[in-house]
Formats: sequence, structure tokens, C-alpha cells
Amino acid sequence: MGKTYERIDGRLRDFIERQPLFFVATAPLNAEGHVNVSPKGRSGSLTVLDDRTVAYLDFGGSGAETIAHLRENGRITVMWCAFEGPPTIVRVHGTGHPVFRDDPRWPDLIARFPDGAAPAIRAIIVVAADRISDTCGYAVPFLDYREERTLHAEYFGRKTDEEFGAYCAGKPHVPTSLDGLPALPVPLPPRPA
Repeated sequence: MGKTYERIDGRLRDFIERQPLFFVATAPLNAEGHVNVSPKGRSGSLTVLDDRTVAYLDFGGSGAETIAHLRENGRITVMWCAFEGPPTIVRVHGTGHPVFRDDPRWPDLIARFPDGAAPAIRAIIVVAADRISDTCGYAVPFLDYREERTLHAEYFGRKTDEEFGAYCAGKPHVPTSLDGLPALPVPLPPRPA
């Protein structure tokens, strides 16, 4: 039986931080628009900022639907599933916003991430919880986690920040979403030193 929580307590925080994979879901206001669900993972790319706020690093390499939807309406759900141990699913429904490289909050926020020096970070997504809940994960299969994929970090680690900025600007659905919404502002500001 699922429960709702007033805050991300120690037990929920431990669960969230142990999961090697999480999913984010967003949608535009337009009923004809594309709903987006994205898998996220890289170790050190998610942090619990406080008992009602989580944040994760937004990396380049695909479109920017999440950023576009958050800029338009802020609605987001973040979900973690247990693939080992007790069958659990945790969701944080909330309001999110992207923090871009030229935002004065960037230095303090990026310092909160173990992977904050990684290449190809476009933004930090901050999610304030409106609803925190868990449910059973009885239908979620057991899966064995082996290791992190290193391809993303290796590929983007070979690019300078200027080359990464050009890469972002050249992708068709990074400055503008699939539905024509403003997404990642380009040119991408330089990464603060």
C-alpha cells in the first residue's frame, strides 16, 4: 500500500541516493504536444538538496524537452524504482526549473554534486516537491546492476567547452523543443571556472 510523505526523510533519501537509475516525466501545456520521459543515471548527478527539494545535472547529448517543458509550465515527476531488494517505487511530483550556467546560483548548486566537474553539463534541474509518495514495485523486475557506462563522459570529455556549446547550438531540438517551445538558451554561456 502506498504512502505519501511530508518530506524526504532519511529512509527515503537513502533509497533515492542508492538507485543507479531514475526517470523524469514532463509535458507541455498543449494537449497536442509531446509528453517526455527521460532515463537519468550517471553516478553523482543527483542530489537531495533538502527534505523537499532534489536536483540533478542535465547533460548534453539529446534533445532538451525537459528544459522546454519546465520553462513553459514547471510540471515534473521524478521516479525511482528498486531493481533489487524490497519492491519499492518512489515518486516526487513537483515544480521544476532549470538553472543555467550564467545563473548566480550555479556555483553553489554545482558544488553540491559529486559529478559537478563532469563534461557536457548544460543545466541543473531543481525540483521542489508538491507530493512525495511511495508505492509497491511488485511488478518491477529484478535487474542486476553491473557498472556505469563511460561513453558519454569519454565522448564529451574530448570536446572543449566551446566545441560543446557549438554541438548544443547545432542540434535541432536543443534550442527549441519538438513542439517549438524555447529550450536551452544558445549560445550556451561558458562554464564558470
